[in-house]
Amino acid sequence: MQERYNPNAVEKASHQNWQERDAYRVSENAVAADGTPKPKFYACSMLPYPSGKLHMGHVRNYTINDMMTRQLRMRGFNVLMPMGWDAFGMPAENAAIKSRVPPAKWTYDNIAYMKKQMQAMGLAVDWSREMCACDPKYYKWNQWLFLKMLEKGIAYRKTQVVNWDPVDQTVLANEQVIDGRGWRSGAPVEKREIPGYYLRITDYAEELLDKVKNGLPGWPERVRLMQENWIGKSEGVRFAFTHDIKDRTGALIQDGRLYVFTTRADTIMGVTFCAVAPEHPLATHAAQANPALAAFIESCKQGGTTEAEMATRDKEGVPTGLAVIHPLTGASIEVWVGNYVLMTYGDGAVMGVPAHDERDFAFARKYSLPIRDVIAADGKTFSTEQWQDWYGDKQQGRTVNSGKYDGLAPAAAVDAVAADLIAKGLGEKKITWRLRDWGISRQRYWGTPIPIIHCPDCGPVPVPEKDLPVILPDDLIPDGSGNPLAKHEGFLSCHCPKCGVPARRETDTMDTFVDSSWYFMRYTSPGNDDAMVDARNDYWMPMDQYIGGIEHAVLHLLYARFWTRVMRDLGLVKFDEPFTRLLCQGMVLNHIYSRKTEQGAVEYFWPEEVENIHDAKGVIIGARRISDGAPVQYGGIGTMSKSKNNGVDPQSLIDTMGADTARLFVMFASPPEQTLEWSDSGVDGAHRYLRRLWAFCHGHRAAIQTAHDGGGWAGADEASKALRREIHGLLKQADYDYQRIQYNTVVSTCMKMLNTLESAALPDSAIAHRALAETTSILLRVLYPVVPHITWQLWRDLGFEGSGGDLLDASWPAVDETALIADEIELVLQINGKLRGALRVAHGAAKDQIEQIALAHDATGKFLEGRPPKRVIVVPGKLVNIVG
Repeated sequence: MQERYNPNAVEKASHQNWQERDAYRVSENAVAADGTPKPKFYACSMLPYPSGKLHMGHVRNYTINDMMTRQLRMRGFNVLMPMGWDAFGMPAENAAIKSRVPPAKWTYDNIAYMKKQMQAMGLAVDWSREMCACDPKYYKWNQWLFLKMLEKGIAYRKTQVVNWDPVDQTVLANEQVIDGRGWRSGAPVEKREIPGYYLRITDYAEELLDKVKNGLPGWPERVRLMQENWIGKSEGVRFAFTHDIKDRTGALIQDGRLYVFTTRADTIMGVTFCAVAPEHPLATHAAQANPALAAFIESCKQGGTTEAEMATRDKEGVPTGLAVIHPLTGASIEVWVGNYVLMTYGDGAVMGVPAHDERDFAFARKYSLPIRDVIAADGKTFSTEQWQDWYGDKQQGRTVNSGKYDGLAPAAAVDAVAADLIAKGLGEKKITWRLRDWGISRQRYWGTPIPIIHCPDCGPVPVPEKDLPVILPDDLIPDGSGNPLAKHEGFLSCHCPKCGVPARRETDTMDTFVDSSWYFMRYTSPGNDDAMVDARNDYWMPMDQYIGGIEHAVLHLLYARFWTRVMRDLGLVKFDEPFTRLLCQGMVLNHIYSRKTEQGAVEYFWPEEVENIHDAKGVIIGARRISDGAPVQYGGIGTMSKSKNNGVDPQSLIDTMGADTARLFVMFASPPEQTLEWSDSGVDGAHRYLRRLWAFCHGHRAAIQTAHDGGGWAGADEASKALRREIHGLLKQADYDYQRIQYNTVVSTCMKMLNTLESAALPDSAIAHRALAETTSILLRVLYPVVPHITWQLWRDLGFEGSGGDLLDASWPAVDETALIADEIELVLQINGKLRGALRVAHGAAKDQIEQIALAHDATGKFLEGRPPKRVIVVPGKLVNIVG
């Protein structure tokens, strides 16, 4: 055994051993020593995008998974921890444009490097199940299931509104639109309507909502609420404002009805205007004779298309000069075009009730439109000058200025208004959803090709299953001028499967959320080229524990839940929900330092480039750059980011201090669900602990190596019994913390164990050596899931392998309840209810024995002053109170 801890040598030896043994390969027929099947446990981290290097968020996520995997394996579970790559998407295309290297090469080079980093971390990954989204063997099944959805009507084609960059000639994702301009070209972005494919996730909305509201107990409450809000079930009234507006042919536009939907029909008497989306037929009609309106509608085509962007955009509008009729009062209501109204939501129109809708209030104030109060509440004062946010509360208020509806509570008013609208044939009670069908078409190169052939005679024709996969050419280099597939004759040219005439392939590729919606099931069925999943999926799924960032709490999880249900309905799986438990780990944070350049740009500095300036309490109040001494701006702590130069390279840390140091720090610094603040001193502390552990084991190796199992613990000295009592008590706490995934306190417990071992004053005896060996083996096994390399080496060097087998498969230590029982216990002594001392009595002493010891105590005679006690109260295990 080496005298000093050498992390590089230790980790190299352990990796070589695990690789030679193929230690982490998992099968579905694993059995225990007694021949019975092991219970399965499937723990999976969200797969990474192969961006080039791991970051500390990856290290934290995968170490959480690894701890769980290793500990459950020791507890007798058959545990699966797989890994793969979310390898399609825009970053690879952007890198290709910049470096003139095909996305495939960039992606696979990054995968090779990141995989090497993961292996250096010592992750217990079964690499035989590795998948990659850009592998045709994987995305073939994206295409296959898409065709099945097409057959069932779940997939369909329709026109979609997209962000179009007129310079780059490409569609932009919403996050690529910055201040209304393309992120790369800087050109004003346009909205265009182009055909694309959609998946009917809305058909599953009720089921998805019901389960997230009334099931999934293993999910965080905030994630379930986020899903519920995104699905967005709204119960309200859909009704029509009538009109006689006709198009150029003399036909009534939309049959003379402008439909809107509202959840607050009780405010209908407060309508002072209607607003329609820029794409609405009434807007188009009015713009034909109104150049100002036409220009406004054209300007609305710039910018993103999401509800989030609409919510933050300044509310702007232009009157159409048209009017519709209020369905209950007969009043004439102005129609405006509003840039905040989405054509894709409801009927593309809203009723404007500025007194009781914050968005409408801002719009009405801006354009001096009437604001009519129709809801009142006790203690609340209406104002047309300032928004009153209590109006959104359906539990308070009553209708006013509403004619026959005056005095009604909100719910009663909604029912009454709905009844009258239904009687007029102008409305109905209806449920609407915020959730929209999932548009999967992307005008991108680096993604799963949509398996459609466009025939000049037959139209869009599905690719026959026998011809799957439709292979994506992997040697193209995007240049920013649109999808290179549209210029690739080798890909484009084909023949119609129906009629045989020359045809063209679809050049759109699938949204990358498709890739991540079922990859976790492909892990369970590796190597099967004839089926998407097989019987092995029935063994592993549903997944027992899913681990990933909160940023994926909505779309990824929602799409995965939907995709699973589609597979269920197609007979591919037998379950509804893919993930039994979900853990969203917190982000890793670090300090941010910056300075403005002479040109006004912001320059960021690495934390090691600066020194902090502290106040008297040690709080950072500023910083200066070490190289020039000039001040820099301290921006507090924030998520680690390459752009802010505040990331930490895991590989550098692994090379200098070892993977175990990195693992120990990220597990100890914070509970898994909370953010973790990076600390160089904390990393140093983690490394010191490992050196202490090594030094302790080296210093006591002779006693531990020569210890023999001598049976029970009768005759053990007090120091040995105290050591066992403390360590088994800590083991009990560690058991509890492992079960509740509080891994930071597991590490804390291990630190206490080492402190206890180091301070134990044991005699030089066989039974003391045995106590030392037992308690050291407990520490190594409890600590092993956190830092597998050093504990594996120490386990071997100390000779535990001979009796306990390899540490990977050693049994989890069991708490010896008898070790927790002390020979003597200490009781509080009270005289007339006041603390006067303490007693030591034998464990299990009878009540009368305790009374005799208490009465004989010096404090009893002193404070009773010779008076005989009236009674003695014994609270077992706690105190004795003598009443005199």
